[in-house]
Amino acid sequence: MLILMMIEDMLGELGCTSVTTAATNEQAIRLIEGQSFDAAMLDMNLNGQKSQRVADALVNHGVPFIFSTGNSSHDTWDGYAHHVAIRKPFLFNELVAALTQLLRAPREDDTSVKTLSLGFNRT
Repeated sequence: MLILMMIEDMLGELGCTSVTTAATNEQAIRLIEGQSFDAAMLDMNLNGQKSQRVADALVNHGVPFIFSTGNSSHDTWDGYAHHVAIRKPFLFNELVAALTQLLRAPREDDTSVKTLSLGFNRT
């Protein structure tokens, strides 16, 4: 829960207006199918399971995302080598750099960002 709170604070400082979390693949996919997100940060491991199905759902819904991982190396899945991955624990400036790269296209009509953070259990 402490990591989740830290990430929510970081995203708030960056201007994110809404942060939604999911702890399992199934929960994440339901959220992706039921809501609209500007961007996502996806843990490569959700509750002990690889989150490739979630990555696939994000791509299918056109949601840009970055990976976060506690692993020592970024084991990319087929088709995802171009996605940025940040290692936990990460610093604020690392998150800023990753999200800046992800969202570098200027937003003409909306300066707020609604972000989906996947993989951080609230319990």
